[in-house]
Amino acid sequence: MARKSLNVIISGGGTGGHIYPAVAVAQELQKRMPDVNILFVGASDRMEMEKVPKAGYKIVGLWISGLQRSLSLKNLLFPVKVISAVWKSLSILKEFKPDVAIGFGGYASGAMMWAATMKKIPSVIHEQNSYAGITNKILKNRVDTICVAYDRMNRFFPERKIVKVGNPIRKDLMNVNGKRDEAITFFELNPSKKTVLIIGGSLGARTINQTINEGIQRLDEAGLQIIWQTGKNYTQAETKKSTTIKPYTFIYEMDLAYAAADIVISRAGALSIAELAQVQKPVILVPSPNVAEDHQTKNAMALVTNEAAILVKDSEAKEVLIDEVIKLAQSEMKQAQLKNNIATFAMPNAAKLIVDEVLRVME
Repeated sequence: MARKSLNVIISGGGTGGHIYPAVAVAQELQKRMPDVNILFVGASDRMEMEKVPKAGYKIVGLWISGLQRSLSLKNLLFPVKVISAVWKSLSILKEFKPDVAIGFGGYASGAMMWAATMKKIPSVIHEQNSYAGITNKILKNRVDTICVAYDRMNRFFPERKIVKVGNPIRKDLMNVNGKRDEAITFFELNPSKKTVLIIGGSLGARTINQTINEGIQRLDEAGLQIIWQTGKNYTQAETKKSTTIKPYTFIYEMDLAYAAADIVISRAGALSIAELAQVQKPVILVPSPNVAEDHQTKNAMALVTNEAAILVKDSEAKEVLIDEVIKLAQSEMKQAQLKNNIATFAMPNAAKLIVDEVLRVME
């Protein structure tokens, strides 16, 4: 009798930090089981509705969104949205008949995974950050396995359910060191100068952008050249003109950007940190203050306490960031220390380890 092909629901979204690990796991599932049927479930008005189909997968949207931090009429709709999302999730489960459900965080994941556990469907969730998100904390006693990226996650989850796997990252970042010459040519850089890569996320990071813009002359005088992902909220027209500055609204060739970089300035999202550990670059982290539970600072501190990164607070960036960049660029010893220490955080097999757990919970 022919083996039944596997049906897998993957839920999560809202930000790239939830979406891209989910896609990486979907790709690993397909690699192992080419006949697997995968259905994504996300929030109907968030970026996953665009990103997931671009990656080649079908997605269904739920009417769900998070609570607003400020007083808002939208908050009055929250209970209605939750009930609606769980009800639709139950309908999706009835039609798709999944063998397993995997959640990656975000409110859509909360609704779908709650429904899946109601129906006793084998379940796995993945927590990307060092400080657990509210959705995964709510689900902790309902799901079978909790995959995590950091140590000490028993602060949030039952110890017996935790499996440390890391954060899945894009395959093209697995070996960037051999691409340096190609990267220098692609970005039209001077191979004799040190290169600083600035990445503030797809929307940009206002504090980082303003600080770099005001400090361009000093960076120039220090002999540095810049690859600068400004984000779509900060146009290239706003950047001061310099032959050593290469501004981009968005960089699609991140493997080449990392390959060219001697130093990286970045926010401290979980996915960014996973990528930085894999490519082994000296990094100055400027955590975003505009995230739940200040989790980016907590992510950054996991590295800083192991001398694997330098931390600059967003509130202090305008005063100290340029100084820190120049000081790091001038210290080969510090660069080597940061590279060696951040490498210990790399977990290149994260997607494989998550799929191992997915298959195990179905046994």
